[in-house]
Amino acid sequence: MTDAEFVREIARPLSGGPGDYGPLLELIGDARFVLLGEATHGTHEFYFERAMITKRLIAEKGFSIVAIEADWPDSSRVHRYVRGATAGTNADDALSGFRRFPTWMWRNTVVVKFVEWLRDFNKNIHPKRAPVGFFGMDLYSLHASIVAVVNYLDKVDPGAAKRARLRYACFDHFSRKPQEYGYATTVGAIESCENAVVEQLIELQQKAAEFLGRDGEVAAEELFFAEQNARLVKDAEQYYRAMFRGRASSWNLRDQHMMETIENLVMYLDGSRQPKAILWAHNSHLGDARATEMSHYGELNVGQLIRERFRNEAVLTGFSTHHGTVTAASDWGAPAERKNVRPALQGSYEELFHETGLPRFWIDLRGAGQIGVLQQRRIERAIGVIYRPESERLSHYFHARLPEQFDAIIHIDETRAVEPLERTSVWDAGELPETYPFKV
Repeated sequence: MTDAEFVREIARPLSGGPGDYGPLLELIGDARFVLLGEATHGTHEFYFERAMITKRLIAEKGFSIVAIEADWPDSSRVHRYVRGATAGTNADDALSGFRRFPTWMWRNTVVVKFVEWLRDFNKNIHPKRAPVGFFGMDLYSLHASIVAVVNYLDKVDPGAAKRARLRYACFDHFSRKPQEYGYATTVGAIESCENAVVEQLIELQQKAAEFLGRDGEVAAEELFFAEQNARLVKDAEQYYRAMFRGRASSWNLRDQHMMETIENLVMYLDGSRQPKAILWAHNSHLGDARATEMSHYGELNVGQLIRERFRNEAVLTGFSTHHGTVTAASDWGAPAERKNVRPALQGSYEELFHETGLPRFWIDLRGAGQIGVLQQRRIERAIGVIYRPESERLSHYFHARLPEQFDAIIHIDETRAVEPLERTSVWDAGELPETYPFKV
């Protein structure tokens, strides 16, 4: 029996119907943390299937936290919309905060429908059940989070707001380009803002009891959001200084911030029942880094930290594809393009899955993880917001042991690009096939 034939024997085909993920929910069982990855930041099927699984986890298993690889302030606008606490007209409007590159990651047609579903679900939820929240766990929004902290303090304590403005004025010379701040501190051109942002967070926490005594539950959520923004400013300041010290340092700070955000959410929402969280992010964040060559470079990630902290209470699920199209850019900040995803390289997990002949399937890696075919170290593809097929092996593949990286893997052999809400002529035109103008 070939390796592909063996994988075909243990694979569970997916039909595209609502009953596809019943066995996966059985695998999840009573887990409190479900991590749903993606092999690219621009594949329709990854977003769609994650949304389908998430809906079932919310409706059938009581999950109440959806945390995504996005900035806290932008996600907060969506949170207020799905909780019915804002006058936003629709999901498109609620997602309007996602204007920073790459906008298509969250401003796409699948996310719009999912956000509307969340709002409808919360409208009809049982009064004794906690509504579902929508949160960002990334740390790029240094300036937006500064604005959020100051706006909150303007409402509750104008004197504290004045002090916050003075502290955060440390960043004023760098407009809205925190990378310039990070470089200037690294080369010694200026003193860092570290003490100022730490002082601001500490003052906010020290005043928590005073602020909480004013408006009850509404005040509690507003304070928590302000504290989280202040934490984000502190962590982002450190992150942008670390950018120039090497990839591992800044990567680890970012994923540690994501992990701390999840822990803070769980602690804040912990009532009579422990809240359960669903995480949406790239496979590179949610698959256990110890099973990949990331660990060789000293990098950790959310998947590793979640497993170390919560052990069997977490289920890590990855996605893969062999070929198709993807929404991605050619360079950072460049326009979104609809690019062709080249067939997976020889020796990769994606090629192995393609050779099964199954168009869509998932594998329980806990049950099949010790089997040599899967345990064998292979290359695995990762496409972020930039896709450079001309350097495919170097730019988009890394070595991994899949059964140690994830608890389950979902493979969809041919996939298509996620549709941005702002379609352009460049995206509509797509990329010419490699055989153009010939048919072979």
